[in-house]
Amino acid sequence: MFTGIIEAVGTVKSVANQQGDLTLRIATGSLDLADVRLGDSIATNGVCLTVVALPGDGFVADVSRESLAHTNIESWRAGTRVNLEKAMTPSTRMGGHIVTGHVDGVGTIKKRSADARSIRLTVSTPPHLKKYIAAKGSVTIDGVSLTANALSDDGFELNIVPHTAQETTLTGLQTGSQVHLEVDIIARYLEQLLTSGNDKQETDSSTQGSGLSQAFLMQNGFWK
Repeated sequence: MFTGIIEAVGTVKSVANQQGDLTLRIATGSLDLADVRLGDSIATNGVCLTVVALPGDGFVADVSRESLAHTNIESWRAGTRVNLEKAMTPSTRMGGHIVTGHVDGVGTIKKRSADARSIRLTVSTPPHLKKYIAAKGSVTIDGVSLTANALSDDGFELNIVPHTAQETTLTGLQTGSQVHLEVDIIARYLEQLLTSGNDKQETDSSTQGSGLSQAFLMQNGFWK
């Protein structure tokens, strides 16, 4: 589990094909690895990767075919810069929002413009993900916890403040760049609750008659 607050920017040192999946070696730069052990998780551009080796200047991780199918990792090469965050601990400040490191899909930067010292981006999303993104709600872009300022026809708009641009790879995004998207996990669970409650085949008495429905959520201000 992560917060979406980036701790360092690293660099891909090598990408090796391993019978259909990949092994990555990541140089972690200023990221403190003193408390990292084999088997720990590090979010890399928003993708939860398991540390399988610690060569001294970073870590090595395997990337499964499942991860490759939902990310743009296959396009990474030596020199690709990546956002890094170690897994959160019970004492970690929740400065961003709950991030799982499980990428939901790949979005595309449709427009970039300056707004005073900030950067404004318009991002298009895969159609099946748009319903999970709300204006002023949380969304993760390449592992960075951000707020969707407004919704657009095929995605959303957001604002990158100077500090975030300086401390992450987002400053390098241009029109056409592809980014990892992770939607708010609360929206995912809410959908599951609603669809399960509406299933006429549902036999679990613990969910029947609970009163949880789209109408109830709208009436009480949880759904617009």
